[in-house]
Amino acid sequence: MAARRGVRRRKVKGVKPRVSPGLPVMAKVNCADNTGARVCQIIGVVGYKGRKGRLPTASVGDMVVVVVKQGKYELMHRPMRAIVVRQRKPYRRKNGQWVVFEDNAVIITAEDGAPKGTEIKGPIAKEVIEKWPIVGSVSATVV
Repeated sequence: MAARRGVRRRKVKGVKPRVSPGLPVMAKVNCADNTGARVCQIIGVVGYKGRKGRLPTASVGDMVVVVVKQGKYELMHRPMRAIVVRQRKPYRRKNGQWVVFEDNAVIITAEDGAPKGTEIKGPIAKEVIEKWPIVGSVSATVV
């Protein structure tokens, strides 16, 4: 068993770097785009696999299923896809930097990740652009 201690793991290309998950299911988050939604509630995390009974949690760059709680009437109470662009829980990058935002925010997207809005309010995390390049076209500031 001692020989396995020094085994190195290969890096796999295209895999999202580990970000501390800070948004469990039922969390209310701001909507950072101009679709007309203001406050959304997370009701599911796309692709989450976890233990029985554990709440699915999302982090920056994850696609989630949300319902609009405040905003335009035609958007409210319908499940739709969104991408998490900011989270208040601090997470560490590979270069040693710690990143923390002022609020939790999502942008509403289509099933394939294309944003429904034409602009994003406030900064978004660099990890989102790496995972979803199409989001970079409508973002103003990337942190």
